[in-house]
Amino acid sequence: VQSDLKIWTSIMKSSGVTGTSRKVKDNAARLEGFNAATSIVNLSSQSEQLLVDGSASASSPSSHGQTESLQEECRRLEDVVHKMVAVVTKMERLMTSQRGIRDLEEFQFGPEGRTSPLFHSWTAAETLLDGFRQELKLKQTILQEVAHTATPDLCMVYLSCWLHQPYIPDQNRLTLEALLLETGHRPL
Repeated sequence: VQSDLKIWTSIMKSSGVTGTSRKVKDNAARLEGFNAATSIVNLSSQSEQLLVDGSASASSPSSHGQTESLQEECRRLEDVVHKMVAVVTKMERLMTSQRGIRDLEEFQFGPEGRTSPLFHSWTAAETLLDGFRQELKLKQTILQEVAHTATPDLCMVYLSCWLHQPYIPDQNRLTLEALLLETGHRPL
């Protein structure tokens, strides 16, 4: 029992990461959280139903009830966009922190860096942030235009753009997974 405790204690001590490595590891965990939060926001919005309902109302908003329904659906889409703005804002703060860490590493070890790089995936956060920013702009544009859509075909284009998320390609998920593997958040 004493030897098991000794082994467990040494394992716990060796897994403790400090300094720059710890900060990057924490940032990677936050990036994963932001990615999950964005997925949840998009899933919980039930955007397909919102946009289809919006297009049906937009094509003939003659009655008062249909106009109120359209306004309610647009408010729900607006809530989704506001949640995405919050996620992107947090990612921007995280990116500022990541840039500071990278600048500190460059200051300490020179432009050529360490002999063995601390992390190969320094640019993962920038790649993810760029994709999320572009996706947010697209969703803001769709939000502004969906209530004014005159044809069901155009509404279907908006719907497919909203659901497909063209600025968040599968490569972003792979980039995030590589960062998580590198920082020890994912086992090999």
